[in-house]
Amino acid sequence: MRKLSLPSGPLQLVCLAAHPDDVEIAAGCTLLALAERGNVEGHWLTLTGSPERRAEAKSAASAFLPDSRSSFHAFPDGRLPAHWNEVKNILHDFAATLPDADVLLAPRMDDAHQDHRLLGTMAPTVWRDALVLHYEIPKWDGDLGRSNCYVPISPEVGQRKVSLLNEHYRSQHDRDWWDDETFLALMRIRGMECRSRYAEAFEATKAALSVGV
Repeated sequence: MRKLSLPSGPLQLVCLAAHPDDVEIAAGCTLLALAERGNVEGHWLTLTGSPERRAEAKSAASAFLPDSRSSFHAFPDGRLPAHWNEVKNILHDFAATLPDADVLLAPRMDDAHQDHRLLGTMAPTVWRDALVLHYEIPKWDGDLGRSNCYVPISPEVGQRKVSLLNEHYRSQHDRDWWDDETFLALMRIRGMECRSRYAEAFEATKAALSVGV
């Protein structure tokens, strides 16, 4: 598998989440790698969550990618499709403040959760000039699909992700799916698919490849 790289200069990253913890569960290692790379400006937009959950998300974003900026709205969990127009306007307003976004992390368009699916579908129509990477979230619905873009991860970074998830999202510890094995197992499977110990996987539905002149 041949490797492609992001440009070496400054990057503006947008992280779009239906719920607090979505981005870090799906792409925490990618965020840690970007933080190590440096020169990355991160902007989070999260659409739901209680005050406690929003505080966790703000803390987590700064831990995974230091100096990140977080914005929140308080739509009811599981009901985003009922607020289609409002959500669409919020995304466009947010995008207008970041006209030069380089990379966007958003849910998959075929995610079984209606909130995720809505944002995943809207994202490429709002951020038309960014590289949109659709992330995956393990869940009860069993909707994991095929991916076409991988970020290889070292065991050390994989363990760091799990540690930070546990540290910053304490409100989720009683969930029956929340444990180290869940997170590491998915990264192990995706790593196997790209000949790495661990990896995070994305779907890039549209990208332009510069081959030089």
